[in-house]
Amino acid sequence: MSRTLILWLPPVATLADETAARPAWLRVDDGVIVDSGQDDGWVDAWESPQGDESADDRLVALAPAADVLLRWHHYPDAAPAQAAAAARLDALKDSLGEASALHVVAGQPAEAGQAVAVAVTTHAAMTAWTGWLAAQGLSPAAIIPSAATVPPPEPDGMWMTELGGEAIVRTADRAFLSDPEIDALVAGGRDIAPLEPERMREALLLSLAAPPLDLLSGAWKPKRNWSVDPALLRLAKRLLVALAVVSLLIPIVHAVRLTADTSRADEATVAIAKKAGIIASDAEAAEAEIDRRLAAMGGGPLAFSVPASALYDAMRDTPGVSLKTLSHRTDGTLTTTLAAPRIDDVNKVLLALQAHGDRITAQPMAGTDGQQMATVTIRAVP
Repeated sequence: MSRTLILWLPPVATLADETAARPAWLRVDDGVIVDSGQDDGWVDAWESPQGDESADDRLVALAPAADVLLRWHHYPDAAPAQAAAAARLDALKDSLGEASALHVVAGQPAEAGQAVAVAVTTHAAMTAWTGWLAAQGLSPAAIIPSAATVPPPEPDGMWMTELGGEAIVRTADRAFLSDPEIDALVAGGRDIAPLEPERMREALLLSLAAPPLDLLSGAWKPKRNWSVDPALLRLAKRLLVALAVVSLLIPIVHAVRLTADTSRADEATVAIAKKAGIIASDAEAAEAEIDRRLAAMGGGPLAFSVPASALYDAMRDTPGVSLKTLSHRTDGTLTTTLAAPRIDDVNKVLLALQAHGDRITAQPMAGTDGQQMATVTIRAVP
């Protein structure tokens, strides 16, 4: 359900007068006026719907014609945005007083060629109204000039209507608070016809759906208050907890799988060793016994060909390195003396051996012929 409270703001001159008449108000539910008055009944009219969380409630304040000058400017060839900008400038030029003290607001027509409504009031009036609303604990969705809701008459006609305790005169290009002397000057012999109350109510309701302009703009545009939806906050907390749980479970699951795979690999090693006639309690013992037997046979990773092939592959990419000595022990250790014009060339061979996964040691020394030499041991198994 859409619920709107329309509250007429008191004229600035009467805000400090506690004996002044109470502001007029209307309550509109789903486009139908259901309650009205000119008393403190608006308090209940505003607070009573608040218990219904499904309702779309808003407050629209109407600024009195006594404190807001309102005109309509026409720019047939201008685009809507250009027309609004031109209307603000023209209204400012036609206004009295310091420009810095004035609050000028222009509506924007829906299409080119339409008249542009321009309201002129003062920052002092806006300060007084917003302060009065804040003192009542109210935050309006919009502040619309009351006279802007009066529908236009025929081009040569004039309306007069009672709205929020004010008598307002409306011509084709302006709306103002009625004054007998001013009315006669503006009319210039024309009749000022009364506007039917029913038509005025319809125009007022249409203005709620599409406000001609809003004084809460420019310097008075409300700053957005960022608020966090409690439901979204609870969801974010749950997602954060779920993310933390998943982050902990991933390494745990990975560790469990790694342990299981390692256990299966160890069992396979023991089984293979058993087929070879080796009885061992675990994979490490089986591997040690296999290495011992291969060493005795001169084969396996302890054979000469394993570290020697790694050495020759490393030297192939560094042509300047040569072998001076080469020997092999039954434990799989290959000992060699490398020589090169620069020690950097020897280091390239050592780095290549390390990248191959071999365990190496190196002892640099100077050669008699000016070359750089190093005694290197290479072992293919850790």
